[in-house]
Amino acid sequence: MLAFFDYLAAAVMTVVAVWRVPAVRYGDAHRRALWGGYAGFAAALWLSTPVVMRAVGRVPVVDLDALLKHFASTAAILAALTYVATSYGKTSARVVPRHVAVSRWIAHVAYKAGVVGVIVLTVLFFTVVDRKTPSADFVTDHAGQWGAAIYMSVFYFFPLITTAVCGYQWSSAARRAETSSMRIGLGLMAISMWMGLVYTAARIALIWVAVAIPLNPVVEQDVVRATAMWMNVLFLLVAVGASIPATSAVAARWRTWRTLYLLYPLWRDLMEAFPGTSLYPPGSRLRELTRSHGSTDVRLDRWTADIADAFDKLRHFAPAKLLFAAEEAVASHLEHPDPQPAAEAYWIKAALQAVANRRPSQQPSPMQTKPFVDTDGEAAWLVRVRKVYCEIATAQAQRLLEEAEEGLVA
Repeated sequence: MLAFFDYLAAAVMTVVAVWRVPAVRYGDAHRRALWGGYAGFAAALWLSTPVVMRAVGRVPVVDLDALLKHFASTAAILAALTYVATSYGKTSARVVPRHVAVSRWIAHVAYKAGVVGVIVLTVLFFTVVDRKTPSADFVTDHAGQWGAAIYMSVFYFFPLITTAVCGYQWSSAARRAETSSMRIGLGLMAISMWMGLVYTAARIALIWVAVAIPLNPVVEQDVVRATAMWMNVLFLLVAVGASIPATSAVAARWRTWRTLYLLYPLWRDLMEAFPGTSLYPPGSRLRELTRSHGSTDVRLDRWTADIADAFDKLRHFAPAKLLFAAEEAVASHLEHPDPQPAAEAYWIKAALQAVANRRPSQQPSPMQTKPFVDTDGEAAWLVRVRKVYCEIATAQAQRLLEEAEEGLVA
């Protein structure tokens, strides 16, 4: 059962690390540090799994998997400290909150202490730790040995400080978070850090109690397994907490991409009717939705601006009474359940017929007044318009155009 959770925690943390690989390209240090923490913890968790331990065990260095796991954990811990220190509080602020200043000082000192710690761990590992036989579990098999107790105390010093700092900072940040997703995500990460503090304190107490008082092997194994399970749970909480805000961002990006997918036919027809309105001629739907020169948000802003520009040009081809004819047709004949977007869709389709017929209007057509407050609102309206627009046959649009022109003459 414990092995299953070992693999699960390692796999989940690996997925999170791979998901955040693009952060390595970012210019800000705290995103790279966050990725480094995930990658380091993923490596440490994999080094705790039986398969990887057996693979590393082929190297002729007894308990090398334990040393590598502690190296990876130390690197991840330093990365987590860097992330916390660079994420909260403005560097340029004259007055920095005390807890932010303390976190930055700890992170600054931790790099030097980390280098010294790795050197000390290496020296202790090859000198005072009794490694005559390979260990199935490093803590259990070396229980009661003062050399291993010193070695593990040096290692646990770093997570003891890190979990306290991260737990405090993330708890404080969760209380100040403006969105529920950030509040929940930071809250889960804070809980995991306090769990890590309990785990580290329990492990330190266990190794030194075993040195002072010989423990029952069964009790000792039960405590080690319980704390190992505790650690797997806290890493799963870290993964879930870190993924919630990112998942919200992915969901928002998906909604924007889907809006672009739906608007494509309307945008394409308008850009083909008025070449030069867009920055470049429209391509296929697949090509447009896979362009990498701009984010989906930027493309949606540009498409809505392109459509608005095309609407203004359409007014000079649409007969003056075309909008009234479209509204009357929707209200009396078509009885559409969404009349306002339907009327605009008919107006667009008929006006495009006038453009195709090369018949400019002597008097520009009015347009519906729509109180948009942002791009998302305008895009949502255009999606409703597009739904009806794609259902209108060319013959219907031509007939509506002729009715508007006849009404204008009459």
